Amino acid sequence: MRKRLRAIGAAALFVVVSRGADAQLVSAPAAPPPPWPAIEVLATPYIWMPWSSITVRPADTRVPSTSTTIDPGLLYGHLTWVPFMGEAEFRNGPFGVVVDYIHAPLKSGVSTHNILFNGATSGLTIDSGTAMFLYRPFVEPDQYADVGMGVRAWGLDGSINLNEGLLPAFNATNGLSWADPMIAARYHRDLGNGFSATAYGDLGGFGVGAHFDWQLIGTIDYAAALWIDLHVGFRSLNFSYGAPRANFTFNLNGPILAATFRF
Repeated sequence: MRKRLRAIGAAALFVVVSRGADAQLVSAPAAPPPPWPAIEVLATPYIWMPWSSITVRPADTRVPSTSTTIDPGLLYGHLTWVPFMGEAEFRNGPFGVVVDYIHAPLKSGVSTHNILFNGATSGLTIDSGTAMFLYRPFVEPDQYADVGMGVRAWGLDGSINLNEGLLPAFNATNGLSWADPMIAARYHRDLGNGFSATAYGDLGGFGVGAHFDWQLIGTIDYAAALWIDLHVGFRSLNFSYGAPRANFTFNLNGPILAATFRF
């Protein structure tokens, strides 16, 4: 009899505990959503091989204008350090922020005929940074379009160093820097089999910094894996800026190779 009572008691205790556990599982509140929405990060290092065209028009009309074009081989041959070229995009749904930065330090020799100075070197460091806020008003399974606005900052630092000869060594530096308001648009379309095409353009300056500041990029893209896209295309980056003593027109045009890593 005692054994039967013990068995019945154990069974009743098991039923009570099981029902209590089931009640806790049913009434447990859902996990709260994360405090920050998921943000997709796309990092894009790239190699750009532009032809560089520079035109200088002095404010003094008695001084003639000068212009020159430097091919990619000559440009990269005068780098004094490894340049940096990269872009990053932070995206959450229809909203995105794109930042792009270029740093290119250049140096070349200058002939002095070894009369007063025993040779010289000149240097130019180019810095360009863009921050763009994008909104995606149009999206379909095979295409999307972005519009946005932002700012592009430029910095040009030049220097010349004269080596000691009959006269003591001498060096001089000068530079320009400004920022331009920008508007932008981007369109992307899938072509099938992992391939797609992207077109991007921006326009700015409007006399706030430069007279005009504009850019065009067109690429063919290939989704090599879920975490990486490859790109090949053409990029054109240009500005026309009026300094106190001269007007500068700068054009960079050439092919571009890039890879986008998704995080």
